[in-house]
Amino acid sequence: MRIVKEAEERRNEILDAADELFAQKGFDGTSTNEILEKVGIARGTLYYHFKSKEDIMDTLIERHNVRLMEAARQIAADKTLAIHERIVRVVMALNLRSASGPEIIEHLHKPQNALMHQKIQKAIFGGVTPILAEIIGEGIEKGQFNTPYPYECMEMAIAYVNTVFDGDGVEMTEEERASRIRAFIFNLERLLGVESGSLLFARQMFGSGSRGGHE
Repeated sequence: MRIVKEAEERRNEILDAADELFAQKGFDGTSTNEILEKVGIARGTLYYHFKSKEDIMDTLIERHNVRLMEAARQIAADKTLAIHERIVRVVMALNLRSASGPEIIEHLHKPQNALMHQKIQKAIFGGVTPILAEIIGEGIEKGQFNTPYPYECMEMAIAYVNTVFDGDGVEMTEEERASRIRAFIFNLERLLGVESGSLLFARQMFGSGSRGGHE
Protein backbone atom coordinates (compact mmCIF):
# COMPACT_ATOMS: atom_id res chain seq x y z
CA MET A 1 0.00 0.00 0.00
CA ARG A 2 2.85 2.37 0.79
CA ILE A 3 4.29 1.83 -2.69
CA VAL A 4 0.96 2.76 -4.26
CA LYS A 5 0.74 5.88 -2.08
CA GLU A 6 4.27 6.94 -2.97
CA ALA A 7 3.52 6.48 -6.67
CA GLU A 8 0.41 8.65 -6.37
CA GLU A 9 2.33 11.30 -4.45
CA ARG A 10 5.05 11.35 -7.11
CA ARG A 11 2.45 11.60 -9.86
CA ASN A 12 0.85 14.59 -8.15
CA GLU A 13 4.25 16.23 -7.68
CA ILE A 14 4.85 15.98 -11.42
CA LEU A 15 1.40 17.38 -12.17
CA ASP A 16 1.83 20.27 -9.74
CA ALA A 17 5.23 21.14 -11.21
CA ALA A 18 3.94 20.95 -14.78
CA ASP A 19 0.89 23.03 -13.87
CA GLU A 20 3.09 25.79 -12.49
CA LEU A 21 5.50 25.71 -15.44
CA PHE A 22 2.71 25.66 -18.02
CA ALA A 23 1.19 28.70 -16.32
CA GLN A 24 4.51 30.55 -16.37
CA LYS A 25 5.80 29.59 -19.82
CA GLY A 26 2.87 28.05 -21.67
CA PHE A 27 2.55 24.43 -22.74
CA ASP A 28 4.69 24.78 -25.85
CA GLY A 29 7.30 26.83 -23.99
CA THR A 30 7.85 24.21 -21.30
CA SER A 31 10.26 21.33 -21.87
CA THR A 32 10.17 17.94 -20.16
CA ASN A 33 13.68 18.70 -18.86
CA GLU A 34 12.32 21.70 -16.96
CA ILE A 35 9.65 19.52 -15.38
CA LEU A 36 12.29 16.96 -14.41
CA GLU A 37 14.48 19.61 -12.83
CA LYS A 38 11.61 21.18 -10.91
CA VAL A 39 10.52 17.86 -9.40
CA GLY A 40 14.07 16.53 -9.03
CA ILE A 41 13.51 13.18 -10.74
CA ALA A 42 15.07 11.16 -13.54
CA ARG A 43 13.56 11.01 -17.02
CA GLY A 44 12.63 7.37 -16.54
CA THR A 45 10.55 8.24 -13.48
CA LEU A 46 8.56 10.81 -15.41
CA TYR A 47 7.86 8.41 -18.27
CA TYR A 48 6.85 5.73 -15.78
CA HIS A 49 3.91 7.94 -14.81
CA PHE A 50 3.23 9.76 -18.09
CA LYS A 51 3.77 8.81 -21.72
CA SER A 52 4.55 12.34 -22.87
CA LYS A 53 4.16 16.04 -22.12
CA GLU A 54 0.80 15.86 -23.91
CA ASP A 55 -0.24 13.09 -21.52
CA ILE A 56 0.61 15.38 -18.60
CA MET A 57 -1.52 18.12 -20.15
CA ASP A 58 -4.46 15.77 -20.61
CA THR A 59 -4.18 14.65 -16.99
CA LEU A 60 -4.13 18.25 -15.80
CA ILE A 61 -7.27 18.89 -17.83
CA GLU A 62 -8.92 15.89 -16.22
CA ARG A 63 -7.92 17.09 -12.75
CA HIS A 64 -9.35 20.53 -13.48
CA ASN A 65 -12.58 18.99 -14.75
CA VAL A 66 -12.90 16.69 -11.73
CA ARG A 67 -12.65 19.70 -9.42
CA LEU A 68 -15.16 21.62 -11.49
CA MET A 69 -17.64 18.72 -11.50
CA GLU A 70 -17.25 18.20 -7.77
CA ALA A 71 -18.04 21.87 -7.14
CA ALA A 72 -21.05 21.72 -9.46
CA ARG A 73 -22.43 18.55 -7.84
CA GLN A 74 -21.95 19.97 -4.36
CA ILE A 75 -23.94 23.07 -5.25
CA ALA A 76 -26.63 21.06 -7.04
CA ALA A 77 -27.10 18.79 -4.01
CA ASP A 78 -27.43 21.65 -1.53
CA LYS A 79 -31.14 21.50 -0.74
CA THR A 80 -30.83 24.49 1.59
CA LEU A 81 -30.59 26.66 -1.53
CA ALA A 82 -33.61 27.51 -3.65
CA ILE A 83 -33.76 25.71 -6.98
CA HIS A 84 -33.34 28.94 -8.96
CA GLU A 85 -30.27 29.83 -6.93
CA ARG A 86 -28.70 26.39 -7.35
CA ILE A 87 -28.97 26.67 -11.12
CA VAL A 88 -27.31 30.06 -11.34
CA ARG A 89 -24.59 29.11 -8.84
CA VAL A 90 -23.72 25.98 -10.81
CA VAL A 91 -23.54 28.00 -14.03
CA MET A 92 -21.30 30.60 -12.43
CA ALA A 93 -19.10 27.92 -10.84
CA LEU A 94 -17.90 27.13 -14.36
CA ASN A 95 -15.77 30.27 -14.19
CA LEU A 96 -14.62 30.15 -10.58
CA ARG A 97 -10.86 30.58 -10.71
CA SER A 98 -10.54 28.83 -7.37
CA ALA A 99 -11.62 25.56 -8.99
CA SER A 100 -8.09 25.06 -10.25
CA GLY A 101 -6.22 28.18 -9.24
CA PRO A 102 -5.80 31.36 -11.29
CA GLU A 103 -2.68 30.04 -13.02
CA ILE A 104 -4.34 27.29 -15.05
CA ILE A 105 -7.27 29.55 -15.98
CA GLU A 106 -4.91 32.29 -17.11
CA HIS A 107 -2.75 30.07 -19.26
CA LEU A 108 -5.80 28.37 -20.77
CA HIS A 109 -6.60 31.69 -22.40
CA LYS A 110 -3.22 31.94 -24.10
CA PRO A 111 -3.17 31.12 -27.84
CA GLN A 112 -0.62 28.33 -27.41
CA ASN A 113 -2.98 26.53 -25.03
CA ALA A 114 -6.06 26.63 -27.26
CA LEU A 115 -6.23 22.82 -27.42
CA MET A 116 -6.39 22.51 -23.64
CA HIS A 117 -9.08 25.18 -23.44
CA GLN A 118 -11.11 23.46 -26.14
CA LYS A 119 -10.97 20.13 -24.32
CA ILE A 120 -12.11 21.69 -21.05
CA GLN A 121 -15.01 23.45 -22.77
CA LYS A 122 -16.09 20.14 -24.29
CA ALA A 123 -15.92 18.43 -20.91
CA ILE A 124 -18.00 21.20 -19.34
CA PHE A 125 -20.76 20.70 -21.87
CA GLY A 126 -20.74 16.96 -21.35
CA GLY A 127 -20.50 17.01 -17.55
CA VAL A 128 -22.34 20.04 -16.22
CA THR A 129 -25.35 20.07 -18.54
CA PRO A 130 -26.83 16.83 -17.08
CA ILE A 131 -26.32 18.18 -13.55
CA LEU A 132 -28.24 21.33 -14.40
CA ALA A 133 -30.92 19.45 -16.32
CA GLU A 134 -31.56 17.34 -13.22
CA ILE A 135 -32.15 20.48 -11.14
CA ILE A 136 -34.50 21.76 -13.83
CA GLY A 137 -36.39 18.46 -13.67
CA GLU A 138 -36.81 18.93 -9.93
CA GLY A 139 -38.16 22.41 -10.56
CA ILE A 140 -40.60 21.16 -13.20
CA GLU A 141 -41.95 18.55 -10.77
CA LYS A 142 -42.53 21.27 -8.17
CA GLY A 143 -44.23 23.52 -10.69
CA GLN A 144 -41.49 26.15 -10.58
CA PHE A 145 -40.44 25.78 -14.23
CA ASN A 146 -42.35 25.34 -17.44
CA THR A 147 -40.16 24.11 -20.27
CA PRO A 148 -40.25 20.98 -22.45
CA TYR A 149 -36.51 21.38 -23.13
CA PRO A 150 -34.62 21.34 -19.79
CA TYR A 151 -31.40 19.87 -21.22
CA GLU A 152 -31.33 22.21 -24.20
CA CYS A 153 -32.03 25.26 -22.02
CA MET A 154 -28.99 24.48 -19.91
CA GLU A 155 -26.83 23.90 -22.99
CA MET A 156 -27.69 27.41 -24.14
CA ALA A 157 -26.92 28.92 -20.74
CA ILE A 158 -23.55 27.16 -20.49
CA ALA A 159 -22.61 28.09 -24.05
CA TYR A 160 -23.34 31.76 -23.41
CA VAL A 161 -21.57 31.95 -20.05
CA ASN A 162 -18.44 30.26 -21.34
CA THR A 163 -18.34 32.34 -24.50
CA VAL A 164 -19.05 35.77 -23.03
CA PHE A 165 -17.95 35.67 -19.40
CA ASP A 166 -14.77 33.57 -19.33
CA GLY A 167 -12.64 36.45 -20.62
CA ASP A 168 -11.34 34.60 -23.67
CA GLY A 169 -11.49 36.70 -26.80
CA VAL A 170 -14.47 38.85 -25.80
CA GLU A 171 -13.36 42.41 -25.07
CA MET A 172 -16.05 44.57 -23.48
CA THR A 173 -16.49 47.66 -21.36
CA GLU A 174 -18.13 47.50 -17.93
CA GLU A 175 -21.30 48.92 -19.48
CA GLU A 176 -21.31 46.23 -22.17
CA ARG A 177 -20.68 43.53 -19.58
CA ALA A 178 -23.54 44.81 -17.41
CA SER A 179 -25.83 44.77 -20.43
CA ARG A 180 -24.88 41.17 -21.22
CA ILE A 181 -25.51 40.14 -17.62
CA ARG A 182 -28.98 41.68 -17.74
CA ALA A 183 -29.65 40.01 -21.09
CA PHE A 184 -28.44 36.63 -19.81
CA ILE A 185 -30.73 36.73 -16.76
CA PHE A 186 -33.64 38.13 -18.80
CA ASN A 187 -33.42 35.29 -21.33
CA LEU A 188 -32.69 32.57 -18.78
CA GLU A 189 -35.93 33.45 -17.00
CA ARG A 190 -37.81 33.00 -20.27
CA LEU A 191 -36.06 29.76 -21.17
CA LEU A 192 -37.10 28.33 -17.81
CA GLY A 193 -40.60 29.76 -17.96
CA VAL A 194 -40.32 31.63 -14.66
CA GLU A 195 -41.72 35.00 -13.65
CA SER A 196 -39.76 38.04 -14.81
CA GLY A 197 -37.41 39.19 -12.07
CA SER A 198 -37.10 35.77 -10.39
CA LEU A 199 -33.36 35.58 -11.03
CA LEU A 200 -32.42 39.19 -10.29
CA PHE A 201 -30.37 38.08 -7.26
CA ALA A 202 -27.99 36.36 -9.68
CA ARG A 203 -26.39 39.69 -10.64
CA GLN A 204 -24.40 39.75 -7.42
CA MET A 205 -22.67 36.53 -8.53
CA PHE A 206 -21.19 38.35 -11.51
CA GLY A 207 -19.49 40.99 -9.36
CA SER A 208 -19.30 44.36 -11.11
CA GLY A 209 -21.97 45.29 -13.59
CA SER A 210 -24.69 43.80 -11.41
CA ARG A 211 -26.98 46.81 -11.08
CA GLY A 212 -29.88 47.99 -13.14
CA GLY A 213 -33.25 46.57 -14.11
CA HIS A 214 -34.55 44.67 -17.08
CA GLU A 215 -34.69 46.74 -20.20
